[in-house]
Amino acid sequence: MGFQIVPEGLYRLFPNAVTLVTSFATVLFCVAGTALYRRYKYFRQCSVIPGPSAQIPLFGSFTEFFLEPEEILPHFTKLYKTWSKKSVTRLWIGPFPMFTIGSAEGAEVVLSSTKIIDKGREYDFIQAWLATGLLTSTGSKWHKRRKMLTPTFHFKILEEFIHVFNEQSAVLVEKLGEKVGQDFDIFPFITRCTLDVICETAMGRHVNAQGKSDSDYVQAVYKVTRIIQARQTRPWLQIEWLFRLLPIGSEQKRCLSILHGFTDKVIRERKIEYKQQKANEEKKVEALAEDDDFIPKKSRLAFLDLLIEASQDGKVLSDLDIREEVDTFMFEGHDTTAAAINWSLFLIGGNPEVQEKVSEELTRVFGESDRPVTMADLSELKYLECCIKEALRLYPSVPLITRGLMEDVTVSGYNIPVGATVMIAPYIIHRDPTYFPDPESFKPERFFPENIQGRHPYAYVPFSAGPRNCIGQKFAMMEEKIILASVIRRFHVKSLDKPENVAILTEAILRPRDGIRMLLTINNFPPIKLDVSDILELSTYAVF
Repeated sequence: MGFQIVPEGLYRLFPNAVTLVTSFATVLFCVAGTALYRRYKYFRQCSVIPGPSAQIPLFGSFTEFFLEPEEILPHFTKLYKTWSKKSVTRLWIGPFPMFTIGSAEGAEVVLSSTKIIDKGREYDFIQAWLATGLLTSTGSKWHKRRKMLTPTFHFKILEEFIHVFNEQSAVLVEKLGEKVGQDFDIFPFITRCTLDVICETAMGRHVNAQGKSDSDYVQAVYKVTRIIQARQTRPWLQIEWLFRLLPIGSEQKRCLSILHGFTDKVIRERKIEYKQQKANEEKKVEALAEDDDFIPKKSRLAFLDLLIEASQDGKVLSDLDIREEVDTFMFEGHDTTAAAINWSLFLIGGNPEVQEKVSEELTRVFGESDRPVTMADLSELKYLECCIKEALRLYPSVPLITRGLMEDVTVSGYNIPVGATVMIAPYIIHRDPTYFPDPESFKPERFFPENIQGRHPYAYVPFSAGPRNCIGQKFAMMEEKIILASVIRRFHVKSLDKPENVAILTEAILRPRDGIRMLLTINNFPPIKLDVSDILELSTYAVF
């Protein structure tokens, strides 16, 4: 008896079984063959662009999954220098192709596009906290939100936040005063300050991160940020069902409950306060009509108040819509700014001649007064601004920007296929000797007006560029200038490490692995005074 695919008994019951099995096997073979052929074509199309060979033919490589966070930037930089011929390098992140662009010309093609606006898959892990706010949304939702939120960063509105920058800077200076003469890591001090700033400016609430860093909300912000960074660099944590089963998944759920609960509570309370404020202002206007000498004091507004006003009682923005934008401000508005301030202090503290020029400028603007910084002062702090820009050149807060391609795009003569991830690398772009000779040196004069002329507009992109550039970059620069001015007016800063000895973590934000070790000594200027009435007002908003 010959070999039977189908037993004789079954064949009698199902005479067409052999035909069915054969047909199914044929279809399966055709589907698999078609998929493999398409993969082969896609693989060949990607492989035309220079880059290391795939470890597994047709399926990619896994080397990058085993890199430590401090190894990522050196690895990408080395690959780019080795393989880049026309400013584009290809590598495989598992089965996914990623194309690194490290030139101003290549960055312009992607960042200036009104079509290439979808974030890379690395941003998916942020959505548990931010949902689809301005950072992570795309398409018509992003266009509508961007148009709606742009006026909230108007110059006149930002001017209202200067008092917050000054008040929190004064608290920071007081805290740093306790560390004078000591070898210490300044990074967490700056981070807590910027967290206090963004909580008050975004939500109108004072969480006192600088005075009470162990509060539930402050700790939840830190922990969720670290979890997001871990998921972006560890492939096993990117498997959703596995992540949820692990302790880190439970920890994220607990932290998100705190963060979302806090934001929801603040939205409810601010809606009530906002209505009361509007009613009080209307009464003041009526009083003004009766008394020409009466000048009503304008209420302070947080970004949340502006969103509530724009929501039109839920017709345009629901409470969930408002929450995702407020949470987005929280995520983007403290860590990036903290990194910029820290790296600026690190570089200024390591270059005495630069610090001397900054101090001379501060003396010229403030003398030996203890007054806070005004809007007029900011325009006078030109050299300090050049220092910040040069620090952002060397250490961009967001060193890598990714975009997911929804259609093919041509960069430097290479056709990059749909479905791939394009990575713009400001960290590499900013070190192009074509535009920045002696690129590793800290030279604030690169940003003097006469030295900027003729430079490619995409040679310097610390806040991204094009339609998806950072909406809060003016806010960030104001905050950074005021905090740095406050610190350097009070202290002489000395960096205890050299740039070449500082290991850099490439996570959501560029940060030093072991912190930034500083040594502070007191300057002769008196401490900046706090407005007692402002402190009392702030204390009424303490939550945790």
